[in-house]
Amino acid sequence: MNRFEDQVAVISGGADGLGKGIAERIALEGGRVALFDVNPHTLDQTVNEFKNRGFKATAYVVDVSSEEMVSQSFQQVEASYGKIDIMVNAAGIVGPTNIKITEYPTDAFDKIYSINLRGSFLMTKYAIKAMEKANYGRILLIASIAGKEGNPGMVGYSATKSGVIGLVKGIGKEYAETGITLNGLAPAVIKTAMNEKTSPEQLAYMTAKIPMKRLGTVEEVAAISTWIVSKECSFSTGFVFDISGGRATY
Repeated sequence: MNRFEDQVAVISGGADGLGKGIAERIALEGGRVALFDVNPHTLDQTVNEFKNRGFKATAYVVDVSSEEMVSQSFQQVEASYGKIDIMVNAAGIVGPTNIKITEYPTDAFDKIYSINLRGSFLMTKYAIKAMEKANYGRILLIASIAGKEGNPGMVGYSATKSGVIGLVKGIGKEYAETGITLNGLAPAVIKTAMNEKTSPEQLAYMTAKIPMKRLGTVEEVAAISTWIVSKECSFSTGFVFDISGGRATY
C-alpha cells in the first residue's frame, strides 16, 4: 500500500512508543516523516533505524511545550519538504500515579499540563498554519480513555487528556468547512515504555477495567491512527476514536 506517497507527516513523540509506531506505518506506506522528540539520543537512533530500512525520515529535537521550538521546527519542515499534510501529536507524559489530589505536587501538574495540553495546542496551531496554505490536512491528537472517564490517582493526566478532547472537538468544528480534519484517539492502556513507571497497583486497576483483559499494542494503535490521517478518512472531524478493548462507554 502507498496511501501516503508524496505526503509529509510530522509526528511528535516520534522517537519511541506510539509516535514511533505510527511514524513507522506511515513511512512503510510511502510517507516522509519528520520526527519531533525531546530526547536527542533516542531520536537519532530511531531516525537512523528508519533510514537503514529505506524510509525518508528527519529528526527535530523539540520540546512541544516551547512555542519557539515548535514554531521554528514547523518552519524547518516546510522549508525542507515544501508542505505538511499530516500531524500526529503523540508526545505526552503520565506524571505521578496512585496519588490523591491532596498529595499531588502542583509543579508536577504544571509540567503535565505544559506537555500534554499546551503541547497539543501548540502542535495543532502551527500544523494548521502550514496546512491552510494547501487547504488540506489531517491532524490526530492522542488523548486517553482517562480523559473520558478519569483515572483516580492520576489527576494531572486525566485532566490534561480531557483538555485534549476539548481541543479536538472545538478545533475540529472550527475547520469543518475546510480540507483540514482534526480528530483524536483515546487509548486504554497500551504496552509502551511510557507505562514502565506507572505503579503496579495503578496498572492493575486500569487493566482490570478493560473488558478484553489485556493491554493494547502499538501496532493496533498505528493501524487505526494511519487510517484517521489518510485521505480515506474524509467525513470525520472533531471526533475521538476508541481503542480501549471495550472499556469506552461513549
